Amino acid sequence: MNHSSTARSSLGNSLTGPQVTMISIAGIIGAGLFIGSSNAIATAGPAILISYGLTGLLVLLVMRMLGEMAVLQPDSGSFSTYATRAIGHWAGFTIGWLYWWFWVLTIPVEAIAGANILHNLFPAVASWEFAVAIMVLLTVTNLANVKSFGAFEFWFSIIKVAAIIAFIIIGLIAVSGYWPLANVHGVSRLYNQGGFMPHGFGTVLGGVLVTIFSFFGAEIVTIAAAESKDPAKQIRRSTNLMVWRIALFYLLSIFLVVSLVSWNDPALKSQGTFQFMLTSLNLPGAKLIVDIVVFVAVCSCMNSGLYTASRMLFSLAQRGDAPARVKKISANGVPSLAVLASTLAGFAGCIANYAFPNQVFDFLLSTTGAIALIVYLVIAVSQLRMRTQLERNGMSPDFKMWLFPWLTWFAIFIIVAVLGYMVISPDYRYQTLMSSLVTLIMVSFSLYVTRHRKAVKGVELLGTQKSRAALNRS
Repeated sequence: MNHSSTARSSLGNSLTGPQVTMISIAGIIGAGLFIGSSNAIATAGPAILISYGLTGLLVLLVMRMLGEMAVLQPDSGSFSTYATRAIGHWAGFTIGWLYWWFWVLTIPVEAIAGANILHNLFPAVASWEFAVAIMVLLTVTNLANVKSFGAFEFWFSIIKVAAIIAFIIIGLIAVSGYWPLANVHGVSRLYNQGGFMPHGFGTVLGGVLVTIFSFFGAEIVTIAAAESKDPAKQIRRSTNLMVWRIALFYLLSIFLVVSLVSWNDPALKSQGTFQFMLTSLNLPGAKLIVDIVVFVAVCSCMNSGLYTASRMLFSLAQRGDAPARVKKISANGVPSLAVLASTLAGFAGCIANYAFPNQVFDFLLSTTGAIALIVYLVIAVSQLRMRTQLERNGMSPDFKMWLFPWLTWFAIFIIVAVLGYMVISPDYRYQTLMSSLVTLIMVSFSLYVTRHRKAVKGVELLGTQKSRAALNRS
């Protein structure tokens, strides 16, 4: 408890309640919803709604587990810190560095995606120049103070939420048969294009693998809340609101898409989900509108990714698992060296992508394929062990995981099953094995650091004992 409160006072508490709320919303709304969901729909057809429902349930359970631990002990290291306490130093070290690795590779992905959108609008400027400009701007924002990050993320989230609500309103009007620009109505596309589940239940499970990465980022709120005035209240509120966010943003919007357009139309994958539907409804300027929204989404994801990576690196340094200088705080209350280190790693990814197209960077990116599920698994195991220990000591958390331990074990079973499916699936086996390799490397480093730390403490203890013996003799 003392450690977490020290981290909060060091970093400050400048994030406001509305900012934390919008950050929690931003965590589950990325380009994956606006564009990437088209691949999921093409995989499973209308039955992708089941995939999103199953994935949403899993994320909801994981966030409730994480919320229980975070309300009890708010910390900028979030699940990495809890893993250290519940499982062991090796687990906290490994999951912290894996999470940092995931986000510093996501940063250039989002920068490149945003740069390509701007390059298509302004072809006179090279794509790499836009990528550099985006990264520099958001780095400066993160270096200024946490209020700047919070303000940017607040407005990014407002734009994304407004876009989804507008999309849902348009979809509902079209389903009702009152859309004036196209002759569409009803939900017949749900079943008249080969049935609701055209490729069987196996593709529904495959759809879970596609959709689960769209939800990754929901956990950012537990990291950001540590820099607010009342972390426990913000975490509790954001976790409770997760249900309707998943239902509204994902299930309702995807339901409208598969109701109004053909899931097997090749243009769906080439254009992206939202653009294809709005184009089908003959909305003027659909491509430009979606491009702007997607650009905001990728900037938001990059902004929060840089923030999250820097805070995780800062937390690792505080625990002695990263270079000590990284935990230095600037006058503005920002871990500036952690921000710069994360940015430089992102720049390295950008350079690798442009210097060696489809080679080095794609290889690095493949190592992140299963990290989301590994993080979820560690969260579930940590909560299981921490809650068990609490109850053994006659204590009970204020904010509880539902039906403990049964739903915790259910979530662990589902995560392990999905990881197992990824290993045997030809489409995901390579990514899973690469992620496993990186995980093993991190575990090896953690064991080395732990052994070295014990050896140093042993030498220090021996020196102290010898000094005391010498004093006693004198």
